[in-house]
Amino acid sequence: MTWNSYELDQKAQHLVLKYRDKEVLKESHKMRVTAAYGLERFWGEHLRLMSKKENREDYNKGEFWLATWQELVDIMKQAGITVPNEKIRHDGKNFNTEDIKKMTALLWDKDQFLIEHQRVTLAVLTQFCDSLVWWTQRFNKVK
Repeated sequence: MTWNSYELDQKAQHLVLKYRDKEVLKESHKMRVTAAYGLERFWGEHLRLMSKKENREDYNKGEFWLATWQELVDIMKQAGITVPNEKIRHDGKNFNTEDIKKMTALLWDKDQFLIEHQRVTLAVLTQFCDSLVWWTQRFNKVK
């Protein structure tokens, strides 16, 4: 067996530097905590935040969560695991409820997203969030 880091640390650093100027890096600590509650809760957090379009700060936080999710999906693809990642339609005011139900059902469906793949993905997400926290602590702007 050979070790493959999938560049988690480098990808975490890239995300932290990309979002540093948007004042959202404290979200990495929340991401690490949320990872313990499961993939569907982690995935869904961007919807809650991005639905607050009138609050630019929350919207930016949602973008950070979504970018982190997308990076996780890409990392797992490299590892040979396809993580559900359906597009969620938005009517300008709300995210489409049926799309949300479909996406969470895919994350929970042990026939389509094998339990072993769910567990590995959750473990990788946890480690990825640990790296995000570490880089956040190094690059967070001092106020």
